[in-house]
Amino acid sequence: MKTEDTRKGNEDMASTVQIAVLSAFAVVLHAVEALIPAPLPWLRFGFANIITLVGLSLYGFRAGMTITIIRVFVGGFWRGTILGPPFILSLGGGLVSTIVMWTAMFGFRHILSPIGVSLLGAIAHNITQLLLAQVLFIKNREVLIALTPVILGIGTVTGSINGAAAIMILRRLSENNRSPL
Repeated sequence: MKTEDTRKGNEDMASTVQIAVLSAFAVVLHAVEALIPAPLPWLRFGFANIITLVGLSLYGFRAGMTITIIRVFVGGFWRGTILGPPFILSLGGGLVSTIVMWTAMFGFRHILSPIGVSLLGAIAHNITQLLLAQVLFIKNREVLIALTPVILGIGTVTGSINGAAAIMILRRLSENNRSPL
């Protein structure tokens, strides 16, 4: 019995370390992305969501949410936006998109690929950010209405790219029968 408990403890520790490594990858992608000129001053491509999708696929909801929260908080501290508008928009969009991606993976796993899951996450992220921006920061509804097609269009493209990248990572890990470490 003790051997079984030890093995379970080792597996739990390995998963925790692997989720921490994935979180670090997400933070690095978030930081690198901040160096890329954005099409609009506050619009980002969301490449760190690749790692959230990989975490959701490999370890489930808690891991995906952990990766998202760590990325948003560390990114907020790093960029100096903690508790400011960009942080609030990032946190809201990240939380909702992670929930939507997990729901899509769980409820529609037989009909949605990671690209479809990523697209749903990107759309949820963008819509959440637009709603938060309208409720909390931007009272001019016409500006948000004008920006919505641009934001959703870019989100569709990057959601597809992120989903394809997640497929490649998951396939590579599966081929090598390895964890993300």
